[in-house]
Amino acid sequence: MDGQSISTIRPVAKLGRGMPASDGAGVKLNRVIGTPQLQDIDPFLMLDEFRSDDAADYIAGFPDHPHRGFETVTYMLAGRMRHGDNKGHTGLLEAGSVQWMTAGRGIIHSEMPEQENGLMQGFQLWVNLPAKDKMTAPRYQEIPPHDIPVAALDGGIKVKVIAGAIGGVRGPISGIATEPILLDVALPADGRFTLPLPTGHSVFLYPFEGEIAVGEAATRVSRGSIAVLGPGDGVLVTAPKGAARVLLAAGRPLNEPVARYGPFVMNTTQQIREALVDYELGRF
Repeated sequence: MDGQSISTIRPVAKLGRGMPASDGAGVKLNRVIGTPQLQDIDPFLMLDEFRSDDAADYIAGFPDHPHRGFETVTYMLAGRMRHGDNKGHTGLLEAGSVQWMTAGRGIIHSEMPEQENGLMQGFQLWVNLPAKDKMTAPRYQEIPPHDIPVAALDGGIKVKVIAGAIGGVRGPISGIATEPILLDVALPADGRFTLPLPTGHSVFLYPFEGEIAVGEAATRVSRGSIAVLGPGDGVLVTAPKGAARVLLAAGRPLNEPVARYGPFVMNTTQQIREALVDYELGRF
């Protein structure tokens, strides 16, 4: 993206709204991707937003559960979550931190709140793995808040760069097959943000504070709505109604068959059956 010019601003191709969901041991979520209206945005399989200051909505957490065949990205905005797995790995996800977990051939883990009151807020994004990488060894990239760089742009715009790059500011996440770009963009009132993006990538925008306008048509996208962008080589976002904050994600589509069953994402139903057997026999 460095030094690249923009010839075609991506328009909004589809607008969607999240729907209430419950996962883990009853954690209340807003499911944005992975709904009947928006099943996926290749390579993105699911996006959940959690945001509550009522402990009853999150305190039960996500006890031990398996994953195979994809990656989970947890971005914490407020609160603390303790992670642990069956390989002996533990970690604390605090406000502003990111965990990019490549589940690969299989892992059993838990994500449990390390607080009993106060605001718990953040996102979990599921990113598919290509067929050749689905049985790779699990790995983690855990990034504390101070290791996520911020690009300060003209007009008071500040961008937390989790993956990808803006100018000379490069995010800490690396070695991901789908070549993702993941940004947290904060715009002041009347702010204007443009960014070149790879032509072939899928792109979505999710404003989680305020309202944004997207593209040359200035399509309005309210808080809690998702904008899936159409073809082009750049994005334009403005904040016409006051300050706004938006999650921007882009990734290279895999264009491969997807077989899903709960926490397993493979390419065929036979591979799903194999995952179930491996899990039941303790091979994760």
